[in-house]
Amino acid sequence: MTGGNVAGNGVRVTTQKPASTMPDRLRTFDPVQVGRLEVAVWVAYYRREWARFLVLSVLLVRHAFGMDWVRTVHGAWLVLRANMLWAPPGPQGDPAGARRCMRRFYALLRLAHGEPADPARAARLEVEWWGVHRDHQRGGDGDPQPLVEALSRLYGYVFGVDGAAVWPAAESRARAMDLSDQWVAAGCRLDSPLLPAERAILVRSYAALLAAIHR
Repeated sequence: MTGGNVAGNGVRVTTQKPASTMPDRLRTFDPVQVGRLEVAVWVAYYRREWARFLVLSVLLVRHAFGMDWVRTVHGAWLVLRANMLWAPPGPQGDPAGARRCMRRFYALLRLAHGEPADPARAARLEVEWWGVHRDHQRGGDGDPQPLVEALSRLYGYVFGVDGAAVWPAAESRARAMDLSDQWVAAGCRLDSPLLPAERAILVRSYAALLAAIHR
């Protein structure tokens, strides 16, 4: 849930939602479910367990975005393809291909809920934080602020709120990524105590996000 200057968040554009959409379903996710599922998705990603990644992504997309099952499965497949394009055996991946997949994902979200207004912009913001995290993960200067800003930009645009409101959620998610990076560096052990700590921080992150978008 996947994942970005705070003052530069997008302005929310009001669009008509489909009559069949449950009111505010995009904003009624369960932070505990989403946090637990995201940890499991990250574990599958770093262990390159793509079949498991797809199954977990279906559950994560369903719980986080509240789309119908057809769009959920399609969306999870697009997330899988985006991540596979982003993380091939080589060092760079295919950012343009990842953006195309995520644009199609956000287009599905717009069909279901009427937002985000511009799926291409949402996709750019999504893959932008992936890139910021990759730089941070590979050394960088150790400053988490660029990653927090990238996440805040994405949250602000997708949910139509000010970036400052979602900053605590983005900050916690960035801390969870740091724990995930430590887990990867330590060998991706499934019995690592880092995983429960990561899970707890992600649950707090999504609780903060839910509170921010309902302020």
